[in-house]
Formats: sequence, structure tokens, C-alpha cells
Amino acid sequence: MAHSLSAKKRVRQNAKKQAANRARTSMVKTQVKKFLETLSGSDVEKAKEQYRLTVKKLDKVSATSAMHKKTAARTKSRLAKKLNSFVKANTK
Repeated sequence: MAHSLSAKKRVRQNAKKQAANRARTSMVKTQVKKFLETLSGSDVEKAKEQYRLTVKKLDKVSATSAMHKKTAARTKSRLAKKLNSFVKANTK
């Protein structure tokens, strides 16, 4: 248990930041799941829209300390590959 005032304050700050980071990470994971669900359908436009929203949320979260920029970039790249193969399969 922290004894000094500054250590107690640091504990409070860490708890706040942890809650915010957890919420941001959860938001991104939920959006990625929604995107992957749309890929199981057959609507190309809806999939593109979900991809756009997913990229937007990834960029927003990677701007904070919740996620590293390169982790977000890697995730976007993998999702883009899936989207491109989905578009190719459904435009024939």
C-alpha cells in the first residue's frame, strides 16, 4: 500500500488510465468483430463502410497510449487483405 501522498495520487491516476485504455481497447475489438461479421455476409458496400469505421477507430486509439501505432497499422493491413479478398470473391 502506498504511503506518501504522491504515491497515492499515482495509484489513482493509474487506475483512471487503465480504465480508459481498457475501454478504448474493447471499443476497437468490438468494431473489428463487427467488420469480420460483415465479411460473412455478401454486401460489399457494407463491408467497405465497416472497414472505414474500423480504421477510423484504430487510428483514434493509436493516437493515445492505449495501442502502439505499428500495432494499429498491422491490424489495418490484415483487415484490408481480408476486405480485398472478400471484394474479389463477391464481384465475380
